[in-house]
Amino acid sequence: MIEVSRILRLLRLSGLSLLLAAGAAAHANIYGYVDANGTAHFAAEKVDERYQLFFKEGQRFDTAEGLGRAPALGGAPGTRAASLIALFEKAPNWGSASSALKTAAARHDIDVELLQALVAAESGFNAQAISPKGAIGLMQLMPATAQRYGVRGDARRTLESKLHDPQINIAAGSRYLRDLIAMFDGSLELALAAYNAGEGAVQRAGNRIPDYRETQNYVKTVLAIYAHLKPAGTRVTQSRTGAARGTGGRAPARVRMELPAARPAADAVSSD
Repeated sequence: MIEVSRILRLLRLSGLSLLLAAGAAAHANIYGYVDANGTAHFAAEKVDERYQLFFKEGQRFDTAEGLGRAPALGGAPGTRAASLIALFEKAPNWGSASSALKTAAARHDIDVELLQALVAAESGFNAQAISPKGAIGLMQLMPATAQRYGVRGDARRTLESKLHDPQINIAAGSRYLRDLIAMFDGSLELALAAYNAGEGAVQRAGNRIPDYRETQNYVKTVLAIYAHLKPAGTRVTQSRTGAARGTGGRAPARVRMELPAARPAADAVSSD
């Protein structure tokens, strides 16, 4: 388990390093489709024929026109963010998820836009989602991972039932993401890779993004959605006095992008 003192030190020094510029991911395409249940699915590449171009850098998406139709060039970042939020709002669990995400973001000093991007990539805001590997709910937590954060079944509700609850799922998932960033010394990409493929996979890869195509695309997808929701220039943690926390007033450093050749994922902790 990660030492609490180390987590607190990283929190103080870097605002948990969650507000870093997304670099290459800001220019990534986003593909997506909406399934019969109204759940949106996103990817950094065209996974299959259902996926259409959702966002291309320099273009904006109009939810009234449907996925894959982004004809207007030069859409402002704020317009792109509003378009994504408009799509999220159509999800049946948006209301409860939005409230829980704001609470978790404030508690753990994480950009709410980052949490929104992760949930969008993981479950499309479908609280009932269950992956083929058994990951559950909005943040697609494996039961064993949730148990590490105190989520357990009882006489009234099973563990699985609790993980379908947006409040419980996001509370545990956001703590897990926070701890992964601390574990990997503030690297957002490595934390996201570990969220998808497992901490051990990242460590065995020499603390780099593993050579798993799924994980590499997952990291790019989350960072790309995050970049559309919150432009890099605004990602500075602010203290109550308005100074950039732990950075001497300077914006944090850029995220390192390390994307080696791909191979199939083997030990994903959280996977679609």
